[in-house]
Amino acid sequence: MTSQPEKAAEPVPILMYHAVTPAPSPFVRALSVSPEAFAGQMRLLAERGFTPLTTAGLASAWRGGARLPHRPVLITFDDGYWGVHRHALPVLRELGFPATVFVTTGWLPGRHEIGGAALDTMLDWETVRELAGQGMEIGGHSHSHPQLDQLPDRELRFEVEHCREIIVEQLGRPPVSFAYPYGYSDRRVRRAVRRAGFAQSVAVGNGLACPEQGPLALRRLTVRCGTGLEDFARLVEGRAIGRAFAVDRTLTKGYALVRGSRRFIRRAGARTTS
Repeated sequence: MTSQPEKAAEPVPILMYHAVTPAPSPFVRALSVSPEAFAGQMRLLAERGFTPLTTAGLASAWRGGARLPHRPVLITFDDGYWGVHRHALPVLRELGFPATVFVTTGWLPGRHEIGGAALDTMLDWETVRELAGQGMEIGGHSHSHPQLDQLPDRELRFEVEHCREIIVEQLGRPPVSFAYPYGYSDRRVRRAVRRAGFAQSVAVGNGLACPEQGPLALRRLTVRCGTGLEDFARLVEGRAIGRAFAVDRTLTKGYALVRGSRRFIRRAGARTTS
C-alpha cells in the first residue's frame, strides 16, 4: 500500500499595519488607517470566519507540524504607534483577536529614546506592558529603524541585540519574533537576527506567507490608507494580490539593484582602506 503525499500547508495572510489614527502625521499618512477602517476590516475577518494568530503562534505551528485553525490570519503592527493602544486594542479585545506589535525601541519614550527620531506619537512602555497583558505578542523592530542590510556588521548586531535587550528589560521576557525595518533583509541580516535569539521574522514581500519561505523571511501584506474594504477582502482571501501590488513589486525590484550596488561600493571601500 503506497502512502499518500503529505498535503502542503495552505498559505496564510499576514497583515502589516502601522499607525491607526484619525489624524496621522505627514510621515506616516500613506501607511496609516483610520480607526473606522480598521474596525471594519477586523469585523470582516470575524464575519468570514478567520482565526487570528500571533507571529510566534504561526511559526511554532509550522515548525512543529501542528494543524492550524480554520482560516488563519495574522494581524501585525510595525513601529509601536500610540493608536495601536488607543484605537486598535478595543476592537481586538471586543473580537477576542490576538496580534503582534513590533516595537522600534529607540522611538519609544524613556531612557533609551533617540530624541526626535519617532515619526508620530508612540506607545510608552507602560502601555506596551498593558498590550502584552491583553494577549498581544511584543516583537522587535530594531532600535533606531535603519536599513539593516546597509549597516556594517557591528552596527547591525547592535540594532538587533540592543532592541531585544531593552524589550527584556521592560517586559521581563525575551521577544521571539522580529520585523525588518522597511522589509529589507539579506542572508547576513537574517543570520544576525537568528543569532540574537529571534526564532522567526517577517519581511514585506506583499504575498501570502508559507513554510517554504523559511521562518526568517515570512511575507506580509501591506494595509494602507487607500485599502478599501473590498480590496482588503481580496487580500485576506488571496485574490488578485499580484495585481494589487504590481507597482510595489516593480519598485522593490528596482530598489534591490540600487541597494546591492550600495553594498558593493561600501564593501569595496572598506577593503581599500583596510
